Amino acid sequence: MEGTIVLIKTEKGNMKVKLYDETPLHRDNFIKLVKEGFYNETLFHRVINGFMIQGGDPDSKNSTPDTKLGSGGPGYNIPAEFTSNLIHKKGALAAARLGDQANPEKKSSGSQFYIVQGKPLSDKDLDDLEEQINFQRAQKIFRKIYKETVTEIQKLQSNGKQDEFNDLMVQLGELAWEENEKNPFAYSEEHRKIYTSLGGTPHLDGAYTIFGEVIEGLDIIDSIAAVPTGIADRPIEDVKMEIELLN
Repeated sequence: MEGTIVLIKTEKGNMKVKLYDETPLHRDNFIKLVKEGFYNETLFHRVINGFMIQGGDPDSKNSTPDTKLGSGGPGYNIPAEFTSNLIHKKGALAAARLGDQANPEKKSSGSQFYIVQGKPLSDKDLDDLEEQINFQRAQKIFRKIYKETVTEIQKLQSNGKQDEFNDLMVQLGELAWEENEKNPFAYSEEHRKIYTSLGGTPHLDGAYTIFGEVIEGLDIIDSIAAVPTGIADRPIEDVKMEIELLN
């Protein structure tokens, strides 16, 4: 089998994970940390049933139940590696990160990761997501056109020409939508089939770097996701992991 394989071992069972060659920075960093034993005795410290299971915080190792987790790491981030053919299907291994406001470049945590559980979606769900994504793309184009036209816009406003201003705003909106429609976002037939059968979390696509997938042990994701949780979605009973390199 092509690709590097690692084994994530837990008391709930083991998951065999393939790391993607399409995301070499994340792949090589994960391999490095696994070889160092970085993840051993760390926890799946954040678990949301129907969504994902998250781990890789070194502060979770031997932590007390009241320890606030989720901010630890090796002291560095990894540049985003977005690839359109890699999606947040069930079993996808992806890098956690800080939110967009603090992290506009969407750099990944140096060690924290999550494994997608998600759920199967309907074609209507995916249609709605496509519409939402295309609206957001059109908004981004609109903001760019607005900046390019801001002098004219300010002149109309300062001269009190409200009708002309309104007409211009409509024109800019139509231009933005037409520009997006030249190459609109749409799920491929293959991705639709995956999301409607296996399931996942498609709303995260393009926002977090996916760098592997569970190839054996998908049911273990469900077992871990089902554990009772407390504050900050931390399992009440620790779910520890060990990770080893298989090839």
